[in-house]
Formats: sequence, structure tokens, C-alpha cells
Amino acid sequence: MLDGGDNFALLGDVDVRLSVELGRANLKLKDVLALGEDSVVMLERLVDEPLDVMVNGKLIAKAEIISEGGRFGMKIVELAGRSKAQVEAAA
Repeated sequence: MLDGGDNFALLGDVDVRLSVELGRANLKLKDVLALGEDSVVMLERLVDEPLDVMVNGKLIAKAEIISEGGRFGMKIVELAGRSKAQVEAAA
């Protein structure tokens, strides 16, 4: 929800790219070229660790993956600069 009156209202319809980062891995080029069907790449993130939510490449929140109606979704658990308890209290 945008807050700040008319200043933010003008920006409300601007498109931004929202992305969720599942994890990262550093690989040598030869290992990338060797990838194929059924290849497994282990990521640095743990299974129960929240995912990074980014807008235009900037971290804005942490989230958990949910499944609803056969589709993936996300539940925000922490906003950047705010604790999980602060997010829950605001809900």
C-alpha cells in the first residue's frame, strides 16, 4: 500500500519487476556447459530459509513459498528494515 498522498499516487501505476531469488550457486563455466536434463545444482540457501524478494534488483522483503490452487505464491514474512514481529503487528 502506498502512503504519502499525491506524491506517491503519481507513481502507483509505474511497472516494476518483482523477482524472488531461490538461491545462488557459483559454478565453473565447464560445469555450466555440462548441465543437461536431470542435472542437479545445489544452491547456497537452506530449505527453511526465507527467500529474497526484490524490486528492480533491490531487496525489499523476505518471503516463504506457498502453494494455492496449483500455483506458487509467496507470503511476506519480513520487510527490509523491519522484523518479522513488526510485519505481523502491522497485519
